[in-house]
Amino acid sequence: MNAALQSLLDRYKLETAGDWENALREIVQELALLGLWRSKFYEHVAFYGGTALRIFHGLPRYSEDLDFTLLRPGSDFDLSSHLEAVRAELAGFGFVFEVERKEKLLATAIDSAFIKGNTRINLLEIGVPEGLENHFPAGQKLKVKMELDTDPPPGAETEVQTLLLPIPFQVKLFVPSCLFAGKVHALLCRNWKRRVKGRDFYDFVWYLGRGIPVHLGHLQKRMEQTGHWKTGDFLTREALKSLLQDRFAAVNFEQAKDDVLPFIEDDDAVALWSEEFFVGLVGRLTVA
Repeated sequence: MNAALQSLLDRYKLETAGDWENALREIVQELALLGLWRSKFYEHVAFYGGTALRIFHGLPRYSEDLDFTLLRPGSDFDLSSHLEAVRAELAGFGFVFEVERKEKLLATAIDSAFIKGNTRINLLEIGVPEGLENHFPAGQKLKVKMELDTDPPPGAETEVQTLLLPIPFQVKLFVPSCLFAGKVHALLCRNWKRRVKGRDFYDFVWYLGRGIPVHLGHLQKRMEQTGHWKTGDFLTREALKSLLQDRFAAVNFEQAKDDVLPFIEDDDAVALWSEEFFVGLVGRLTVA
C-alpha cells in the first residue's frame, strides 16, 4: 500500500467488518472529490449534502452519496466528461471501480452516476486483516451514488475548503447555513412515502447543537421549486417552526432510529428521540 493511501486509512479506528467497509466508502468518496478537482469540476459545481458535512465539518455519522449542484442552471452541462477523472484517480491508488453515468428514463433536472466496485477485492487493497474480508459475499458491490442538480434553486452561498490528504486540493461547497437549509428541506419535503430517513433528523440535531442558522432565503427558494411553499409568500422563522412541529408530530421515531443506527458509532446519540424531544428543540432554531 502506498504512503498516501495509508495516511488516509490511519484516520480510522478499524475493528469490525463494518468499520472497514465504512472507511473504504469514505476513502472512495474523497478520492472521487480529488479526481473531480483535477478535472476542473468545481469551476461549475458546488458540493452539498450529508457527505459534504461529514468530510468538511466533522459530522459524526457516515454518509453514502455525493451530492452536487451547478452554480447556475444549465441542462447542457456534461457530467460524463468528468467521470473518467474519478475512475482514473481511484485506479491510481490501486482500486478497481467502474464509474458510469445512469441513463435517464424520464426528463429530470438530476443527473446521476454510480461508482461501483467489488467490496472484497477493494478491501484487500487497503489491507483488511486476513479472514475479515470473508464477511462480505464474493459478489457484493460497494456503491457510491453521485447526483448533480442541473436546475439549482437560487440564493445559495458557497465557500472553498481545502483537504490536505492524499494531496492538498480544494472543493467548492455550500456554506453551513445553506447546507442546513438543504437538510431542513429534505426533512420537511423528502418524498419517501412510509420510510423515514433518520439521518435527516440526526443532522438536524447536529446543526442545532453547533448553533448554525438556517439560510431562510435559500430554504424558501428550495420549497418553492418543489411546490412545498407558495411562490411570493415570505417564509418566516415562525412559519418554519410551525412546519417543523407538524412534521415531528407525524414521524415514527423508532423507524427513524433504525435508519440512522448503522451510520453512527454511539447508539445513545438517538436514545432521547421522540416527538416531544424534537418539538422542544424547535425554539432553538435560528435563521440567517
